[in-house]
Amino acid sequence: MNQPLAYIHPEAKIAKNVVIEPFVSISKDVEIGEGTWIGPNVTIMEGARIGKNCKIFPGSVIAGEPQDLKFKGEESLAIIGDGTTIRENATVNRGTEASGKTVVGKNCFIMANAHVAHDCRVGDHVILVNNVALAGHVEIGDWAILGGLSAVHQFVKIGKHAMISGGSLVRKDVPPYIKAAKEPLRYVGVNSIGLQRRGFTSEKIQEIQNIYRYVFQIIKNNSAAVEYIETNLPFSNERDEIIQFIRDSKRGIIKGYKQD
Repeated sequence: MNQPLAYIHPEAKIAKNVVIEPFVSISKDVEIGEGTWIGPNVTIMEGARIGKNCKIFPGSVIAGEPQDLKFKGEESLAIIGDGTTIRENATVNRGTEASGKTVVGKNCFIMANAHVAHDCRVGDHVILVNNVALAGHVEIGDWAILGGLSAVHQFVKIGKHAMISGGSLVRKDVPPYIKAAKEPLRYVGVNSIGLQRRGFTSEKIQEIQNIYRYVFQIIKNNSAAVEYIETNLPFSNERDEIIQFIRDSKRGIIKGYKQD
């Protein structure tokens, strides 16, 4: 840790076996866990809480002030979970008084030039491909994947295990377990390959596909579809998660598949 070409504020709390490369700048009120590697030219600002065994690549800025005109300098955090990798020139801004923190979960992969704005909540095992831009207050569930150059509108929610095509404009909420593509963004099927890789059985995947047939193909009115599913389809955790996601959506969910 004794890197003579790095600036480390004396009040920063850094575990003994953290590797800090040259030209790093670490401010006060920063905590970095064991086994983490901080690459050259990384800037870590006040309020950063970086977990164990993370990798942060050159040019990244962690806990920069929110790009929000309402921000008045209040204390807030940017939390990075254990095992997360943040590639070159990515930025994770800290929170505002709205929630007090921005959170990136464990074992995430934030690729080069991606941006995570203030007050976002990113779950575990999430992949943000190059140049993904999350506006403020976005919520992303575990295991979701966002393709490169995707832009996510503020306050949008993306469910766990969702997969979004590269170059997408995400203006509406994206329910869990599905693939989304086209412009405007639409449901194009269940993320069956991703679910298989994560141990879902073919029967469970078929159950999820059947649920979404009612949401996006048969009934198409979200309230009526949710009522039908709850009344007529057998209980499962996945069924109830989908129902709850749709009911809780404030921006509305994406539309169903449409032939070009």
